[in-house]
Amino acid sequence: MTTDLRDNYLADTATGLPIPAVAEFASVADERRHRKRRLAAAMRLFGKAGFAEGISGHISVRDPEHHDRFWVNPFGLSFNQVTVKDLICVDATGRVVEGTGKVNPSAFTIHSKIHERPGAEAIAHGHTIHARALGALERVLEPLDQESCAFYENQVFYGDYDGPAIGIEHGEDIAARLGDKRALLLRHHGLLTVGGSLEEAVHWFFTYEGCAQVQLLALAAGTPRPMSHEQALAARDGFGDEQLGRFSFEVMWDEITAEQPDLLAE
Repeated sequence: MTTDLRDNYLADTATGLPIPAVAEFASVADERRHRKRRLAAAMRLFGKAGFAEGISGHISVRDPEHHDRFWVNPFGLSFNQVTVKDLICVDATGRVVEGTGKVNPSAFTIHSKIHERPGAEAIAHGHTIHARALGALERVLEPLDQESCAFYENQVFYGDYDGPAIGIEHGEDIAARLGDKRALLLRHHGLLTVGGSLEEAVHWFFTYEGCAQVQLLALAAGTPRPMSHEQALAARDGFGDEQLGRFSFEVMWDEITAEQPDLLAE
């Protein structure tokens, strides 16, 4: 069972905010269930936000026991309909080892290679409108506001394009270019974010997409004035804090599970 640590607060966050400590688990099975529930919730949140483009888009989280495996949404199922029982577990060869759905070839190609990076516990990827528009301009986020500074010096622009990412070499190149950064903006493609937890990766995705919209609006209205390097670093210390990213998802979790409790069906 999960230990409820809502009253156990972290004292070493850059923000100084009373953020609850990370949950602890009595068993691997409990932690796996926790991750799967959060993953299903993340997909419903993507669906609600309109982040889906037909069959495109996938979110994954590493299995807590078998680190060469990850849980992901099955191919062809709407984000708006995903439940815990629909999730599939994929091994390092692309074989579905748990669940009955099929894996999206692009999901395996991209996610499997990034998950090989230490600390890349979760990956969120989607073909969202504002990220695609920003990529078409060949620009990444500028430090125009506090939220965008979460990605200051922590993002990569991927300008190559050879069609859909279905070859393992493509996935290897994407992973290599991403390196240890938390966000990758792919020209002609979409956005990808990585986190040390499912909660963190999803929060970064929502934040990046929102900041892309702000930047596009500012560019359309006039000439934006970015923060100075020193200001951006100061803002990054707060809004780029990993624990803040993780806890920000908790608010979204509370909302979506109250609104769509069917997603927790196992």
